[in-house]
Amino acid sequence: MAAAHLVEGTLRITLLGLGAWGSTLADLWRAEGHHLTTWSRRLGGNPEDGLPGADLVVSAVAMAAIPRLAERLAPHWPGAVPLLSCSKGLDPEALCGASGLWSGPLPHVPMATLSGPNLATELAHGLPAASVIAARDPELAQRLQRDLRTPHLRLYTNQDPVGTEIAAALKNVMAIAAGISDGLGLGANAKASLLCRGLAEIGLVLKALGGQPSTLYGLAGLGDLLATANSNLSRNYRFGGLLAEGVSAGEARERIQATVEGPGTARAAVRLADREGWSLPICRQVVEMLEGRLTARKAVQALMEREPRPEELQW
Repeated sequence: MAAAHLVEGTLRITLLGLGAWGSTLADLWRAEGHHLTTWSRRLGGNPEDGLPGADLVVSAVAMAAIPRLAERLAPHWPGAVPLLSCSKGLDPEALCGASGLWSGPLPHVPMATLSGPNLATELAHGLPAASVIAARDPELAQRLQRDLRTPHLRLYTNQDPVGTEIAAALKNVMAIAAGISDGLGLGANAKASLLCRGLAEIGLVLKALGGQPSTLYGLAGLGDLLATANSNLSRNYRFGGLLAEGVSAGEARERIQATVEGPGTARAAVRLADREGWSLPICRQVVEMLEGRLTARKAVQALMEREPRPEELQW
């Protein structure tokens, strides 16, 4: 079975990516007695060196780094050792989440996804959080849930990795929009309306790509949206706030000095919408701002002036 390569209790974990989230996970799991081998592009070294003997490989790299890394690791992958993906986003070219990028070069590797309202800085300071491990194999998900939980990180499971990744990715776009709303001082009514309609957009894409309705309202959907759309610890939220100030997308990235996945995800969502005929007005207005075709205030005006329509749920 997929979970057979995991060791009870203490695991030998190879963690790829040492940004804020990867570093936080490494610290949490070391504190629980797991043996961590880590790699990051910034620090150099060979990522394949950590594969032999691993019970679990965890990826916390940026979306853009996955295709090349997956191709590099594929010839060295140790049998059926599982991969736990912690990356959040949609690839603008492949139009899929992280698991889709990994599964091309590694079609037979058991995969799971970790997602939820898990702002790295809060967890690093010992504050409590909960997340979900999603995998088609329930035994793998339950084994990871049991072995990777910590006193401050409670883990749940589901069998909807597609919906979990879609929700986790698109909430970053809505966090950018929320940062714009707050940056413009539009008030609580406007922000509540924005997030409600944003959740509807996420639900449309999630359902169309095969996700489960319950995932939208779980930790990877509504839970993650509430955290990232309301905290300055969220890079996507801060990015939106800078756009509201009139800062260009490029300069906003430079000021944040960390990966911001929302812009690429917004572009991927709009490409999917154009291909499938979906209406994703919030994603589209975010892209218009990213491309410099609209100011933040003009984008808000465009949303408010759309044709009247019934309120529709996606289910």
